Amino acid sequence: MRLQASSRARWPVRRSLCAALMLAAALPALAQTAPPASPASSAPLAEPNLAQAPLTAEVEQTPPEPESVPASIRPLVDFQSSDIKFSLGDLMDLLRDRRHEGWVLVAYPDPKTSRPLIGAGFSLDLPEREHPQTDPLNSHAFVEPSSAQLWQAAGLHPALLQQVLDQFDDNLAAWRNERHYRRRISSLDPQITDDQAAALLRIAAIQAIVNARAWCRDFDQLTGPQQMAVSQLVYQMGVNLGEFSTFLSLMNHEPVRASALADPAALPPAETSAADVEYWRDVQQSLMQSQWARLYRIRATSVIALLDPRYVDDPAASEARIAAVLRPVRHHRRGRPTLRTASYHRRSGRTLARKSSGSRAKRKA
Repeated sequence: MRLQASSRARWPVRRSLCAALMLAAALPALAQTAPPASPASSAPLAEPNLAQAPLTAEVEQTPPEPESVPASIRPLVDFQSSDIKFSLGDLMDLLRDRRHEGWVLVAYPDPKTSRPLIGAGFSLDLPEREHPQTDPLNSHAFVEPSSAQLWQAAGLHPALLQQVLDQFDDNLAAWRNERHYRRRISSLDPQITDDQAAALLRIAAIQAIVNARAWCRDFDQLTGPQQMAVSQLVYQMGVNLGEFSTFLSLMNHEPVRASALADPAALPPAETSAADVEYWRDVQQSLMQSQWARLYRIRATSVIALLDPRYVDDPAASEARIAAVLRPVRHHRRGRPTLRTASYHRRSGRTLARKSSGSRAKRKA
């Protein structure tokens, strides 16, 4: 009897303990299903003030919304890595190399045109251009958007582009000379981050790939290295690639003058491996004879070697064959120094005149 009474006395305690444990386990679930606080009771979130901090610290690159993408950059936004046979990252690494386009995080003047560039040679103020497709056998269109549209396709804020351009104009006006500007590049604060420069390089490389397909009818049938070579040429030359008429005719298997080829014989058919090697040798030769290849020998050697169908088997041998033939441009020195040369060496024109008159006196004596 005492045992039964003791058991009855403990039962309410156990039941209360079990109820407490079940309530504790249900509290997290109740917290998740609790209704949200009313807008009036919650404090409003403060909006970021872009004027208090540099845009490079606030703005992140985000892909543009599909409905906001203009038709001029639609092929760039729709690009897929499966569209090519090489790695887009490998092409970007090659273009980012200082031996090629370089890598500068502040706007700087182009050595030839003095127009602003940034990153790996990304042009900042190009307008949208018309580039009609004149090849009736090529169904791919050229894509030549403006710098602002490419900036948008890369996911960067338009206000940042205007800030970069304004600072470039102020620096150029203060220093008055592109050469002085380039000397001060290392002392300037970066205007964009590495990630933003990589986004600009990526969209510019995609544009080069899209236009390479418009230049070359059989782009999809080329090997991976050959596709990369043509894409590099388009990246470096843009619309000026149209001046390489012999190269484009060979790439598109059009008739070429015999005088324009290294071998005056007609192009061999592409059925055999030896004939294929001979054909691509003519393609390479058409580039090696250009002024571009002689002025930029190191860059041209790596690009032209990619066109070799044997490049995949031995890249070093392909580059060695081009380097053995491609010679740098010879700069001939003039016999008599000019006033520009003398002033460059910090010699006055008066000193040069005294030296010249003294030499004439000695010869006369």
